[in-house]
Amino acid sequence: MIAIEREFNAYLDQMDVITVLLPYSYFEGNSNEFRLKGEGVDLPLAIQEKVLLEDAVKYICLCSISPDLGKTYTILDEHGGQTDLQIGAVIRTEEFDSLFFYGGNDLGVSYTPENTSFKLWAPTATKIKLRLFKEDAQNPEIFEMDRGDKGVWSVKVDRNLELYRYSFLVCINLEWREAVDPYATALSVNGEYGVVIDPAKAKVNVDNGPNLLHPVDAVIYEAHIRDLTMHPGSGAVRKGTYLGAAETGTQSPIGVETGLSYIKNLGITHIELLPFHDFEGVDELDRERDYNWGYNPVHYNVPDGSYASDPSAPYNRIIELKQLISAIHSHGMGVIMDVVYNHVYIREESHFEKVVPGYFFRHDAHGLPSNGTGVGNDIASERLMTRKYIVDSIMYWLNEFQVDGFRFDLMGILDIDTMTAVRDAVNSVRPDVLIIGEGWDLNTPLPPDQKANISNQGKLPGIGQFNDWFRDCIKGSTFNIYDKGYALGNERYLEAAKQVMAGSIGIGKVKQGLFLQPGQSVNYIESHDNHTLWDKLKIIEPDQDEAFLKKQHRLATSMVVLAQGIPFLHSGQEFFRSKKGVGNSYRSPDEINWLDWDLRDENLDNVEYIKGIIDIRKSNEAFRLQDNEQIRRHMELLQVPGPLVCYSLKDINQKGHWEKILVFINPSPDQQLVELSEDGKWNVLADHEKASAQPFRHIEGDKVLLEPCSLFVLAK
Repeated sequence: MIAIEREFNAYLDQMDVITVLLPYSYFEGNSNEFRLKGEGVDLPLAIQEKVLLEDAVKYICLCSISPDLGKTYTILDEHGGQTDLQIGAVIRTEEFDSLFFYGGNDLGVSYTPENTSFKLWAPTATKIKLRLFKEDAQNPEIFEMDRGDKGVWSVKVDRNLELYRYSFLVCINLEWREAVDPYATALSVNGEYGVVIDPAKAKVNVDNGPNLLHPVDAVIYEAHIRDLTMHPGSGAVRKGTYLGAAETGTQSPIGVETGLSYIKNLGITHIELLPFHDFEGVDELDRERDYNWGYNPVHYNVPDGSYASDPSAPYNRIIELKQLISAIHSHGMGVIMDVVYNHVYIREESHFEKVVPGYFFRHDAHGLPSNGTGVGNDIASERLMTRKYIVDSIMYWLNEFQVDGFRFDLMGILDIDTMTAVRDAVNSVRPDVLIIGEGWDLNTPLPPDQKANISNQGKLPGIGQFNDWFRDCIKGSTFNIYDKGYALGNERYLEAAKQVMAGSIGIGKVKQGLFLQPGQSVNYIESHDNHTLWDKLKIIEPDQDEAFLKKQHRLATSMVVLAQGIPFLHSGQEFFRSKKGVGNSYRSPDEINWLDWDLRDENLDNVEYIKGIIDIRKSNEAFRLQDNEQIRRHMELLQVPGPLVCYSLKDINQKGHWEKILVFINPSPDQQLVELSEDGKWNVLADHEKASAQPFRHIEGDKVLLEPCSLFVLAK
C-alpha cells in the first residue's frame, strides 16, 4: 500500500454531502468555493457550514448529484489546488447499505475443472485485480476484474485452477491494498492466500449427530482441541490435532478410557469446541512453540491449520476436521462450534477493512472505531452485508461440516436482527441446532434495545444465554476471587439459589425471572475463561482440608447438572481441573491448559458421582422441563430452614419412573436434620457418596439427615 501525499482532503460523507478539510498551513484554511470534477462532471459545491477545528477548517458542502461510487472524482478549490474525493462516512449510512446490498449466494470462488469464477463485494473500489499463482508467488498472473451491480466485482478464468493461490488487489482512495478473499474456504499456510479447491475432493461422509428434541435435553462439555490430547497420559498418538482428538480406544497409563469414549460415557450430549476457524497466535509451521485458545479470528470459513497434520496442504485441515466431527457423531454426541463474529484479530490488517474500509466495523460518534469487545474493534453486525456475511458463514459450517450448534462469543456486541436472522436461517435446515451465546451488555454504540444481550432475551426466542446470575450465585463472583457463592456456604445467595435452580424464570413469590423460558438459560460455574472452580477454592481457603473443598466442588457441579435449563460443564470440571492458579490462560503453555488425565485417574470417584448426576437428569424429564409454565406447575419450593434449599418435582406426564422427586441441598459444614413433607418409603438416587439413576438404597420415615456440603435426591 502506497501513502498518498495530499495538500488537503475531501470525503464523501453522505451520498450528496462532501466534507473538505483545509489545514491552516494551506492558505490559512480559507477557500470560498469548491468544485467537483470527474468523467462528464464539473459542478460547483454549495458550502453549507464552515467549522473551525484545531488544525484545519472543515467545509460541509452539498452536491447537486450523488457521485458514483467506484468512479474517481477530483475536488478543486479557489486557489487551483486539487485533491481526490475519498470515501468517507458515506459507507456507514443506511442509504449506502440499501443501495449496495447484494443478496446473491455466489461471493468468493465458484470452481469447476473447466473454469473458476471469482466474485468480491467492494462497492467503494475504483479498480480490482485478481492475483493468481500456482507455486511462484513472485511471478503471479494478474487479471482485471469487472464491476457489476451492487459493487460486486467478478472475473472468470477458463482453465483448471485447482490448488492455485489467489488474492485481490483493491484500489480505494487511490491506494492499492492486497486482501485475502473474505469468503475463502481454503487457505495456504498461515492464511497468507486463499486457495482454489475442488469442493468434491473435500467431502467426507460425516455421520449425523444426535437429534435434540429440546435444548434442555443437552448436556454441554466445553473443550479445546489441543487440550484433549496434549497430556502425556492422554493415550493419543497424534497429540494436539484434529485426528488426535478423533482417536478411539485411547487409555490413560492405568488403563482407563480417555478422549471421546470417556466423554461419551460421562453422559455428555454435545462437545463445545473452542474456536477452530482460522485464528492468529499460533504459527502453523511451528505449532509446538505457541498456544492459543483461538479468539483471534482472521478467516472465518476455514479450519485453523495448527490442528492439521499438514497445514501446508489446503485440503488436509478441512478433511481432518470433518473426520473429527464424524468421530464425535459416531459416539452419539453433537458438536457445538465456538464462533467469534464480534471482532477480528487486528482491524487495520483484516481483509474486511482492506476490501471495504470502515464498513464492517462499528464507529463512535466521533468516527473512531468502537471497542466494546476490549480488543480494539467491534464488528458492525447491523450493516446489511456484515449480517449477510455472518449468516452465510454460519450456514456454510452447518451445511459443509454438519456441526450441531453454535456458541457466539461476546454475543452482546451483535444486534438482535442479526441473531434472529441466524436462528431463522438455521431453522430452515435443522431446527434442533443449538444456538447459545454470551449476552453480556457491552459498551458498543448500538442502541440498548438492539443489543443481543440478556436484558433483551425476550426478543431472542430459541437462543440460549450464558447465565452469569447462576454462575455468580452458586460459586461466587467471577471478578472477585474471594467472593463465596451459595455452594461455598454463603447464605446471602440463598433466595437467588432457589431461583436459578428453577431455570431463572421466576418461581414462588418471584413472578418474573431473568429469562422467559428455561431453554434460554445456559447454567454454568466455570468455563475456559477465568479461574477454574478448584483454583478459586484453593485461593479462598488455602489451608482448608482438600476433602472438604472437593465436597463443595462436587455440590456446585451437581447443582449445574440438576438445575432447570441447559447444563454446561468445563472439560475436567468433573475431576477438579486446575490451571495452577492462572485465570486467563489463553496463551499459557500446554502444562497449564491441558486436560490432566493423571488427575482424572486420581479422582475417579468424583467422575463416577458426576456421571451418576448426569444420568439422573437424563433419565427424568422432571429435571428437563421445557417451558416456564411446566416449571411453575411441576416444581415446588419447600419450606426448610436456611441455608438449605429443598424442592419437589412432580412427574410431568406420568410416564417417568417416579411420581415425585425431592431434592435437598445442604451447603453448610454441618449435618442438617430435615422433616419430609410426607413420610413413607423413598428411593435414594443421590446422597453425599453416590449418585445413580437407579435407586441404590431406601429410607423410611418422616425425617432425613443431610450430610455437610452435600446433595440428597429422593424419589417415590
